[in-house]
Amino acid sequence: MKIRQKEILKERVNTSGWSTWECEPSTFDWEYNEDETAYVFEGKVIVKTPIEEVEVKGGQLVQFPKGMKCTWEVIEPIKKVYTFQKFDWSAWEKSIEE
Repeated sequence: MKIRQKEILKERVNTSGWSTWECEPSTFDWEYNEDETAYVFEGKVIVKTPIEEVEVKGGQLVQFPKGMKCTWEVIEPIKKVYTFQKFDWSAWEKSIEE
């Protein structure tokens, strides 16, 4: 289970209807009970899993897989929107290349 991420302009992703989440600098453990796709507006986080350590920052679309256990280290206050609805990453990537 790996985190997918891509730097992208917010206008290239339809986030209408997605929920908002914000967090100040902190460290906490988390487990994803569903696939989550998020767009990060601002901030910086280090997400550590047993197999990788990923920096997530403003201007990125990120996908966290169901069942992933990790530790979030919020370095800079983060503001993101997210959805648990099915997000077809491959189809989305094709659409932005056209």
